[in-house]
Amino acid sequence: MSQFAINLIFVGASFALYIGIAIWARAGSTKEFYVAGGGVNPVMNGMATAADWMSAASFISMAGLIAAGGYANSSFLMGWTGGYVLLAMLLAPYLRKFGKFTVPDFIGDRFYSTGARLVAVACLIIASVTYVIGQMTGAGVAFSRFLEVENDTGLMIAAVVVFMYAVMGGMKGITYTQVAQYVVLIIAYTIPAVFISMQLTGNPIPPLGLFSTHTESGMPLLQKLDEVVRDLGFQDYTADVDNKLNMVLFTLSLMIGTAGLPHVIIRFFTVPKVADARWSAGWALVFIALLYLTAPAVASMARLNLMTTIYPDGPTAEALHYAERPDWMRTWENTGLIRFNDKNADGRIQMYNDNLSDPKGQEFAATAAERGWAGSELEVNNDILVLANPEIANLPGWVIGLIAAGGLAAALSTAAGLLLAISSAISHDLIKGSINPNISDKGELMAARISMGVAIVVATWLGLNPPGFAAQTVALAFGIAAASIFPALMMGIFSKRINSKGAIAGMLAGLISTVVYIFLYLGWLFIPGTNTFANVEANWLFGISPLSFGAVGAMINFAVAFTVSSLTEEPPQEIQDLVESVRFPRGAGEATGH
Repeated sequence: MSQFAINLIFVGASFALYIGIAIWARAGSTKEFYVAGGGVNPVMNGMATAADWMSAASFISMAGLIAAGGYANSSFLMGWTGGYVLLAMLLAPYLRKFGKFTVPDFIGDRFYSTGARLVAVACLIIASVTYVIGQMTGAGVAFSRFLEVENDTGLMIAAVVVFMYAVMGGMKGITYTQVAQYVVLIIAYTIPAVFISMQLTGNPIPPLGLFSTHTESGMPLLQKLDEVVRDLGFQDYTADVDNKLNMVLFTLSLMIGTAGLPHVIIRFFTVPKVADARWSAGWALVFIALLYLTAPAVASMARLNLMTTIYPDGPTAEALHYAERPDWMRTWENTGLIRFNDKNADGRIQMYNDNLSDPKGQEFAATAAERGWAGSELEVNNDILVLANPEIANLPGWVIGLIAAGGLAAALSTAAGLLLAISSAISHDLIKGSINPNISDKGELMAARISMGVAIVVATWLGLNPPGFAAQTVALAFGIAAASIFPALMMGIFSKRINSKGAIAGMLAGLISTVVYIFLYLGWLFIPGTNTFANVEANWLFGISPLSFGAVGAMINFAVAFTVSSLTEEPPQEIQDLVESVRFPRGAGEATGH
């Protein structure tokens, strides 16, 4: 059986499962559409939350980013993990106790203001739409390789599948679909990692294999990887970063940005009690850890496998001849995600650090010239490393088919959660909350389905025609959530003094400052026509990257909100009592959910 047929079976079977679950769990009311009826088991909700959390960015991109940047890119791992801990400990239980299952609903009621609700709706939609572009793009990457279709065709297929199970099932269908997607994606991620860890280190547990001995060389795996990349002019894989401030701010921006994204917050309203929400958070952390502990090992081993494929006799020997390139490289070339340009016309694949703006690249330039190299000749999209891992390691065809299904599951699960958040913001918070408060349950359900359908169309169109800033949508999505939504939620829960004027002023100040900074300096950062970024730290204010500014925007939000609130009237007493009851409920039974 051909690899294409195997891929088709795995992907087709997973899609049939998702659509079948949606038909079985079809939402019949707004409560089922928004929060799955509020009766989901905490363990299952933890699994669904993990699938919602671990997007295409986690499954496909994170290991690729760490593989390319080493320790410097571990910020993604720390930021996304820390963000979940913040959400689980500081937001989820209190929002669940408050009883408002959408972020704008909470902000509108807590700050007793339609204006605050509308600002929150705008922030939520902007952040979620920009984030969902990445999920659709991830689905397109997976489709383009494993189903051998054009990237645009893959996006269209993904949109149709999400439309069928998300619009029909709502949160009820999405919840049980995400449980299935988690099972698919975690098996798909860990099985290849186990095989590769065994091949390289003899240790079947990838996180332990990362710190084990490289079987072929007898050196510690990370030491071997450092040696290989150093000999090709790259910075050591485990090297520390120079700009500590920027790394700290970037990690913080990812943490508070992910904690502020609304698609996971909604999940804590699908369980019956506050105590169940806490258990869901704990179970989700366990399920997330299974992938996040494996990701650094996958990244390191993928980078080592790639470099040793190109330099089979070591970095100081001759590179692989292009005519002898392995089958996996030929296959991925067809997708356009690997490109070879024989700059010195010797027929061999040289891949090294030729970036003259990098001090390490400058140092290596003389060595490259001595070897007759005219520039790095292999361009590899970071997003393919996890997907190509089984092929690089010559694993069986069924493993490749499994990882195809897993990559798509990761992209589609988060896309569905984000689209539901957008849909609920429009139908519940905008239409029912502001435009037509007397809309019937049936009318609101229809509005929710139409809103989600429109959101899917818009997300697909943006995936097919990404705006100029799409290469860094993560900066915009997480930056907006960090600078606008997260501070409003924190102040709404933990401060009785913040009033509506302060909340609105803070959200607008954080949002505007972050968006202006990102767009102002993204032009300096992104090199048009490429997928690379210039080393332009000198152009940034205080060395702060646009990717990191969300944390600064959050500080601006907090400062403006507290200043304006202190200069204006206190919130009404009933609002202060409401905040007090959320944090210190009257009656232990109510607090524990019993």
